[in-house]
Amino acid sequence: MPQCSVGIMATLPNIANNEDVRFLGRLLGDVIRDYGGEALFRRTEYIRAASVDRHRGIGGEDSVDLGLDRLTLDETLDFVRGFMLFSMLANLAEDRQGVAAEQGATVEAALARLAGEGIDHPRVLKLLERALIVPVLTAHPTEVRRKSMIDHRNRIAELMAMRDAGLVETPDGDVLEEAILRQIALLWQTRVLRRERLYVADEVETALSYLRDVFVPALPALYQRWDRALGARVPAFLKPGSWIGGDRDGNPFVTAESLATALAKSSEAVLGAYLDGVHALGAELSISTEHVQVDVAIEHLAEASGDTATSREDEPYRRALSGIYARLAATHLALTGKPAPRPGRLTGEPYADPQAFRADLKAVAQGLRGGALGSGGALGRLIRSVEIFGFHLATLDLRQNSAVHERVVAELLKVAGVEADYAMLSESQRVTLLRHELSTPRPLASPFATYSEETASEVAIARAAAVAHRQYGPACITQYIVSMAQSVSDLLEVHVLLKEAGLYQPGEPPHAAIMAVPLFETIGDLEAAPGIMTEWFSLPEVRALGAERAYQEVMIGYSDSNKDGGYLTSTWGLSRASTALKPVFEGAGVAMQLFHGRGGAVGRGGGSAFAAIRAQPPGTVQGRIRITEQGEVIAGKYGTRESAMINLEAMASATLLASLEPDALSPRDTQRFGAAMDALSATAFDAYRDLVYGTEGFRTFFRQMTPIAEIAGLKIGSRPASRTKSNRIEDLRAIPWVFSWAQARVMLPGWYGVGQAIAAFEDKALLAEMAEGWPFFASSLANMEQVIAKSDMGIAGRYADLVEDKALRDAIFPRIRDGWAQAHDGLLSVTGQSHLLEKHPALDASIRLRLPYIEPLNLLQIELMKRHRAGEDDPRIGEGILLSINAIATALRNSG
Repeated sequence: MPQCSVGIMATLPNIANNEDVRFLGRLLGDVIRDYGGEALFRRTEYIRAASVDRHRGIGGEDSVDLGLDRLTLDETLDFVRGFMLFSMLANLAEDRQGVAAEQGATVEAALARLAGEGIDHPRVLKLLERALIVPVLTAHPTEVRRKSMIDHRNRIAELMAMRDAGLVETPDGDVLEEAILRQIALLWQTRVLRRERLYVADEVETALSYLRDVFVPALPALYQRWDRALGARVPAFLKPGSWIGGDRDGNPFVTAESLATALAKSSEAVLGAYLDGVHALGAELSISTEHVQVDVAIEHLAEASGDTATSREDEPYRRALSGIYARLAATHLALTGKPAPRPGRLTGEPYADPQAFRADLKAVAQGLRGGALGSGGALGRLIRSVEIFGFHLATLDLRQNSAVHERVVAELLKVAGVEADYAMLSESQRVTLLRHELSTPRPLASPFATYSEETASEVAIARAAAVAHRQYGPACITQYIVSMAQSVSDLLEVHVLLKEAGLYQPGEPPHAAIMAVPLFETIGDLEAAPGIMTEWFSLPEVRALGAERAYQEVMIGYSDSNKDGGYLTSTWGLSRASTALKPVFEGAGVAMQLFHGRGGAVGRGGGSAFAAIRAQPPGTVQGRIRITEQGEVIAGKYGTRESAMINLEAMASATLLASLEPDALSPRDTQRFGAAMDALSATAFDAYRDLVYGTEGFRTFFRQMTPIAEIAGLKIGSRPASRTKSNRIEDLRAIPWVFSWAQARVMLPGWYGVGQAIAAFEDKALLAEMAEGWPFFASSLANMEQVIAKSDMGIAGRYADLVEDKALRDAIFPRIRDGWAQAHDGLLSVTGQSHLLEKHPALDASIRLRLPYIEPLNLLQIELMKRHRAGEDDPRIGEGILLSINAIATALRNSG
């Protein structure tokens, strides 16, 4: 398709001159011609060239005929697939060019910056002793591509890396260009859409593919780099986490069984990696006693192994590793119920825990100390892997809505004869009752009683978590997230449920094996968070738990706060809540760990993680942070080992800088800028709320203008799109809310209200000063700028034409269009730019490359939606809509 685009390359932005774009585009064109036919190729190329001309301003917007109306339905489906694949390949080319890597986003660069500010390596190492950084993979449904598509894309990336190395053949003897062409042909012939909805087990398998194939090799390699940079072996402070199989909030398909499945599969994956590693070491360490004297510890391991093969009589390291392998294989059988993939000849006792396995590996390493063999290598990486991944691979969170806990605890209390109507008690009465229950070892649940399905399921989850702790160790589940936490009783209810499984033990002091973590989501919840946590820490048993653990986590939600109050108010509310929580934790003598619930789209907290972490309020990071990663973000950041290492290192370096750098602002500027943000936020909040919740008919306008109804047909997740059967915006999940606006090229959650706020603020010079000198404000504007650059009010107007009531359309869309213009103009004024992304040319080039490919997709989607909503029942129309949604999301990259 893009084969004929060479003539325009000189005028397109730099990213389009990327040789990878031309190369992959040429091969895609060859595939379309070979498998779709010359006519499809020529028609596709005509539309592509015409759309590029429109975006270059040739002939005017209306004078260039794209020829979309001449496509048959079958041609439409093929055309959409072609443009989607070009976007996917352009994303790959862009990632390879290093657009994803941010300047200064490495630990080495962070150390240099800190050294320039008088912060030496010992101080950094001291921070890392108590640090914890966790990217948490979730199953939030924003990844529209099938895993098969992503696998082919990753194989192309591997082949392109071989091409970079100057190879002309693969290790198997295939000509590289032909191998890449075959993968693109496979993409062309692979079904894009899922036929069946995803199940929790499918989501678990998808997450495992990233954890097993990317995180397991990438993280130990990164630690080797960090050890060298700091001149010392750093603690294992960065580890993966997951919600998949434990997040029950709004997902009735997550059960005790799916929790057990997720943990078992994770353990099987990481133990398989360890077995492979030990087997490889056995082949490598051919050290003979004829040439070296070995430590007593190695001799003991060799003798205990039971390996009596005469061929290895003089090779104690191999014999020791044979014994380690046998014990690890026994561990695999004990924890997974399956024999090791490569059964050994020897038998052994299972390891009691990862520490025992690590101790044996350390003994082998100690025997190799000194010289080249003691410098790390594969053995060092394996030891590091055990420290990072244990026997569980990724720490799995539990999550449930506070309303569910309330109902479950109420039933347990009622059936036990403790309290007939818990729901009618005041908050203080609830706290008193729950604290009493937590002071006694008596359980509430009885094996002789009958409970509702909901209560039985929640108790079963707690018991499954207890079983997991016994099997895989306490690190497998450490947090229990309470969604919509609005009171102290919401957290105590979790302790009651944990007590039923023995995971909360009364006493002086009490012990909780799993931490109850409040999730503050709405604007009101964020404002109430400091007060709730003050009350929480006022309880003696909670103070005792905090002293034992030394930290407490609080989760703050970007998605619902944005849907509730708009972009600017959400962003500022999260920052203010973090700042206000800091003295609460200091007063309690407990370290604060913030868990940031971010999405892919800016409207759900997306954007640069490096910039976002560095923009956190002073003193709120202190080496500890967790961040959700979901949907298309997981594939984009962690699709390959190389991209994973870039993004994981960005998180690590940003955390070091946010924790140790001096405050960017003086106390005077902090006060001035904060007061300005209060005023901006208030104006933006009023504008947003007035439009979304205060405008009659807005719900109807939204549902008719955007493809929200059609998105429900995408089988991209296991949980429902709404929390209830209501069609109110309040009850709609944030993901389809943001996703729908992105498809219609409005992206309203990422900017609405900001333009009105800037226009109403009199001191524009102060705003410019904030944009220049305050990381928080600069990051907020940069994220919004990206959204505005991807939006298009002209195309959005065509989506608005889908609204049946002209009066309703004319009353609402002009307000959106005017708000966009205000946001656009205000942003340029405050940042001192003549056009969007002037200060970010790489991102500007990336977006401009995509726009000619997105517009035809939008126009086709609109026409297909019209036909679908008019009652046409040709299944190709529905398929075309879903394909267009997939293609637009792929081109926009972070739209959910």
